[in-house]
Amino acid sequence: MESQRRARLRRMGIDTWTLKDQSPPHGPPSLSAPLPALSVTTESPVEGTDWGPLEERVRHCQRCPLHETRTQTVFGIGDMNARWMFIGEAPGEQEDLKGEPFVGRAGQLLDEMIKALGLERSSVYIANVLKCRPPKNRDPLPFEADACESYLVDQLRLVSPSILVAVGRIAAQNLLKTTTPIGKLRGLVHNYHGIPLVVTYHPAYLLRAQTEKRRAWEDLKLARQTLAGVTLKRASDGLHL
Repeated sequence: MESQRRARLRRMGIDTWTLKDQSPPHGPPSLSAPLPALSVTTESPVEGTDWGPLEERVRHCQRCPLHETRTQTVFGIGDMNARWMFIGEAPGEQEDLKGEPFVGRAGQLLDEMIKALGLERSSVYIANVLKCRPPKNRDPLPFEADACESYLVDQLRLVSPSILVAVGRIAAQNLLKTTTPIGKLRGLVHNYHGIPLVVTYHPAYLLRAQTEKRRAWEDLKLARQTLAGVTLKRASDGLHL
């Protein structure tokens, strides 16, 4: 298993990454200020929501002008009972055409990052802050992200993940309601509606900045350590995992 993970890291171009921290951290990770727990909802939640009605609402959404230029909405993909949930910023051109988040070269690198954790793309859940592609792949506007947020919150309720990974600056800043640079958001365990959240670089950025892959791996290790702590706490509380 260890040799397979090292091989995956080498395919990502990171020969020096290691897996030395398999055990849970001795103390709690540094925490940032929390957001409200899931009991505090955003605007326009789906009452008694289930996957079918929620996906249908997203498919026909006209809450913002992006519905006028999209090919289709990009809802999300993966295990609907996953413990890990990765959240990106918005669909790009290829995602808009395929209707699936993180495809193309960036998606392939994200898959390798997931595999380096000993997981598969099919065993995690992947979604975006925005469900529609902004024209020319521009950054999402604040009101567009606000219009989509209740959909994401409902996805969180349905998946009920144990750990969130915000993939990229735009996703992290929108989820955490901040303009803080991504470099200062990394290395902390944040809280998004009661769920631990770790920030990492977008794979599209890592394709351009190969030297940052080591830091991205540190982010994933932090997420894994945080999940281990959550698992231990739930076990000590007598909860079923």
